[in-house]
Parts: sequence; structure tokens; C-alpha cells
Amino acid sequence: MQLRIRTTDTGAILDELTGRIASAPNFFRRTAVCLDISELAEIPAIGPLKGVLDAIRRAGMLSVGLAGNSPEMEAVSTALNLPLLSAFRAATQPASPAQSATPPPTPTPAPTKVAEPAPPPAPPAAAEVGLASMIHSQPVRSGQRIYARNRDLVITTGVGAGAEVIADGCLHIYGSLRGRAMAGAHGQLGARVFCQEFHAELVSIAGVFRVFETIPTELSGKPVQAWLDGDDLHFALVGG
Repeated sequence: MQLRIRTTDTGAILDELTGRIASAPNFFRRTAVCLDISELAEIPAIGPLKGVLDAIRRAGMLSVGLAGNSPEMEAVSTALNLPLLSAFRAATQPASPAQSATPPPTPTPAPTKVAEPAPPPAPPAAAEVGLASMIHSQPVRSGQRIYARNRDLVITTGVGAGAEVIADGCLHIYGSLRGRAMAGAHGQLGARVFCQEFHAELVSIAGVFRVFETIPTELSGKPVQAWLDGDDLHFALVGG
């Protein structure tokens, strides 16, 4: 799980985290989090960051890494003795092969020869074929974790309380969802979660999450879809 902060005010951070944790104390207790400071105006000094880490620990969670990939963040990770992980959200969509390919340089004719026509460009390399959806046909029981890397995850049965289902793409659950569902695990903002019977402990898309206590009660037990709009996670009946 990723924790994105917008201030180094430890009092404000502790107040916010305490309020969030109160909504689902059993879920957040000693939860491992990756600290994201990308929304701060500048990378803070090590002293204030140590204060932030202490506030996170006092709130009951454990900081296990930092999000980022810049040289400055590498120095911070070394000073704090925390691993540096890639940023959670994808800022932009990758360019298509046609957009990202660099055209071959135009050959310069020798001074004493007539320039020959440039050879036709080589055909573009075939785009990598997307992976087929991962299909899991057994019940996902408490304590189990199923992860579909770089693809959608289809669960043909149910997900029990205390279980986790995670996908880099969309999640499709053709049964009861009682555990935790996390789609867009590497920042795919367009990912969605679909389930036939909604009782989820937590739903997350691209790092934005809501726990069951904050979701409209009228959706309980119904076929539900979840999607992300900006920083807001929305829920609605499937087909509604």
C-alpha cells in the first residue's frame, strides 16, 4: 500500500492517519506502506522526513520503502536506509511503437557520387501481444493472495474475508467479494473492479482506496463496479 503525503507537518499527518485507521482498525494495524513524497513542493530535509516516518509508525503502520526513481530520491533512500521503489502511478500512457521509434538518419551523399535513393524503412516491429487474462477457478480463501501481473484477473468463484486479489489491469469476480480487491496495481488509472456480490473489506484502484465502512450500504450484496475519476473512487450497480 502506498501513502502519499502533501505536508511534512507530523501533527496533521498523525491526525489524518488516525482518522483513516479508525474506520478499519484491524485492516490498517501494522500495515506495510510505501511513502510517496512526489506531491511536496520539494524534497524535504532528512530530519523532517524522519519525523514523518515516526508519525506513520505512531499511527500503527510500518514504512517499508520510498516511491520514486530520481537521483535525489536515491540519496534520501540511502540516508533513511529504506529501499527505493518505482512510482506507484503511471504519469502518462506509454507511446505507441510508431510514436516512439526514432526515424533512421538520412544518408549524406559523398561529394563525388550521385546520391542514391534511401532504402524503404523497415517495417515496424510488431507490438508485444498483451497477456491473456489470468483465470482463477478456485475459491480464494482467507490469507491467500492472487496477483495477475500486467493483465486482468478473473475469479470465477468467490473471494473470502481476509483474502487479497490484485491485478495490474481490471478485476472480474463472478461471485462474492468479501476480501480486498486491488486493480491497477501499477498505476493504470482506467482499471476497474467488477463483482457479482459486493461485501469487500477494501477496494483500491491505482492506489486510491475505500474501505467497506465508507461505501454506500445499499450496494452491499449487489453486483457492483468500481472505477477511478481523478482522485475519487466511485461505486455503482453493474448496469446501473
